[in-house]
Amino acid sequence: QLQASGGGLVQAGGSLRLTCTTSGFSFDDYVIGWFRQAPGKEREAVACNNPDGRVYYRDSVKGRFTISRDAAKGAVYLQMNGLRPEDTAVYSCAADARLFGESMLMVSSDYGGMDYWGKGTQVTVSS
Repeated sequence: QLQASGGGLVQAGGSLRLTCTTSGFSFDDYVIGWFRQAPGKEREAVACNNPDGRVYYRDSVKGRFTISRDAAKGAVYLQMNGLRPEDTAVYSCAADARLFGESMLMVSSDYGGMDYWGKGTQVTVSS
């Protein structure tokens, strides 16, 4: 019910746009967020988008990444500019009907209560 796409290989300083497509639930009732996990590291929240339009970002991507949603298409996007090698990870999207505001950014790396998870897409940034 969630599928991430748009990953790829890009040079440092480049851009990618990730897409999270959704189905099977009421899109407007859910917070949608992007997470990433690099090899050997814990999963971390990157950004989240609330149904009322509020958006939140982890500090390391502020000013470089933009999250947006298209309710008509049931999709959430993550525009990533100024990519750095440390952004290399598998990026996944998730949806939850309770983690409003910036709560989704604050869940622990092993949080198991998310309503929906999508399969990830690999982002690799070369130096």
